[in-house]
Amino acid sequence: MKRRLSAILACVFLISALAACAGNNNGAGNKNNGTANVTQSPSAAPSDSGAGTEQPNTYGDTGGLTLPLVDKPTTITWMLSGESDPNGKLVAQEIEKRTGIKVNFQAFSNSTYQDKLRVTVASGKLPDIFHGLKPAELKQIGGQKAVVAINDYLDILPNFNRMYVEENPWVIKSYGDENGKLYAWPIYNMNRDVNHGLMARMDILKELGLEMWKDTDGFYEVLKAMKAAYPDSYPFASKTKELIFKDLAYGWGIAGDSYPAYYDEASKVWKFASIQPEHKELLDFIKKLYNEGLIDPEFLTDTPDSWTAKMTTDKSFVTWDWIGRLDLFYNQIKDVNPGFDLRYANPIGPTGNIRTLPKIDASWGITVANNANKEAALKLLDYLSSPSGAELVTIGAEGVNFTWDESGKATYPELSDLPTVDINVLNDRYGMWMEGMYLAPDRRSVYYNFTEKEQEAQDMMLSDNKFEPLDPVLNFTDQENARLAGIQTSLEKAAAEFNSKYVLNKAYGNSEWEAWVQNAAKIGVTEYIGIYNAAQERFDSSK
Repeated sequence: MKRRLSAILACVFLISALAACAGNNNGAGNKNNGTANVTQSPSAAPSDSGAGTEQPNTYGDTGGLTLPLVDKPTTITWMLSGESDPNGKLVAQEIEKRTGIKVNFQAFSNSTYQDKLRVTVASGKLPDIFHGLKPAELKQIGGQKAVVAINDYLDILPNFNRMYVEENPWVIKSYGDENGKLYAWPIYNMNRDVNHGLMARMDILKELGLEMWKDTDGFYEVLKAMKAAYPDSYPFASKTKELIFKDLAYGWGIAGDSYPAYYDEASKVWKFASIQPEHKELLDFIKKLYNEGLIDPEFLTDTPDSWTAKMTTDKSFVTWDWIGRLDLFYNQIKDVNPGFDLRYANPIGPTGNIRTLPKIDASWGITVANNANKEAALKLLDYLSSPSGAELVTIGAEGVNFTWDESGKATYPELSDLPTVDINVLNDRYGMWMEGMYLAPDRRSVYYNFTEKEQEAQDMMLSDNKFEPLDPVLNFTDQENARLAGIQTSLEKAAAEFNSKYVLNKAYGNSEWEAWVQNAAKIGVTEYIGIYNAAQERFDSSK
């Protein structure tokens, strides 16, 4: 078996390296996602008794599982990534107390985890639970029975069955192999609703008597007014280099998690974004901003440091970034400019939409080795997917390390001296929030405690439902993945070159656009999108 696995993994890693460029499963989602309505109630305070003595449901809603999970003490190994060692900490202790399963965690830093994982998998000595292989890799070793097909054990996995078979059957279609076997345990409802978007200096808008823009024309007028008041400024700045075209493409209806491929909901076919008329409209708009000095001329080359210097002075006032920046920038310069007020802003583009973050993601590859401990390991993952288990690994153990305050928020008496309790603190102190361990985060966790500015961003977009529909998650064959990767690399390189030339060169116009569309056809865009549409047909026809 070890020799077979080593040979298999050598092939798998080669295929994965080629397929990674395709980006198909980077942030998985499906426009038909459902949201499992899991009632999450606080768990009862645990007793001091040892494993195997608790009564069913002592620890809250287990989703149908009976604790303990095993009828005799069981030890398993779990390889995961994180900057702290969870062994001996609260989560490890509670797992053993509640389930009867002692976990020997093998934790490696994020910077070394992938290297350690590949050495471990290639050796054939698999830990009982691990994560980090791509879906294509898992299908390869799953076909050789090295890891378990999770949906072969539905009779002992009530939470998995409810969440991914009954309520979201698309998950197996999107991530399973050709025989309908699923080897990756998904992560459920991890993402916040709003995590990125346009943001603007509201103090500058108020100073100039301007209202927040409501559409693309209004955005343009605001930038013009800022430029007039601050002639030496370039109102719109960016640090995402060539990705700015993707960042803004959601507002033009031509983006998705598989960008530059995207699913057109109206025509129900996949298209290549960079040759669509909407993409030309986006380019024309950015070109207009560039020609009029409304966008930083270094927007394709700015580094985070140079961008920060512009956004924290009076050189630039509008940008696109992660919502945490709203407070980070203020905290950075509040002593110098206490009136600095960066706020989340309305999207631009014909649709006025932003990206929808997926509710379910199975691309992390949390999986279980096919050995004597497989059922114990699967049951443990199922417990951690339940409301009780989710609370444990993302909030803690009620009455042990946290209590609920009057507003319904978790408070940590042992951490009362700290200015902020975030997931990094909980990870270090209690072994919570380890990557590869949280499977269905409890939305009452501190991770979902927003600052006033971050909450404003959530409310703005949710109130108007300004989200682009999720694209289907397609399931490609190994041959398709390899072919997609090869073509996509060439297409993306050519598109990036054309985008920059079109915006920066005043002579570029309709004739150059037509030449680019023809060039994309020569590179292979028809075959590229044809593979997507063939996979979509399989997806639609599968049960």
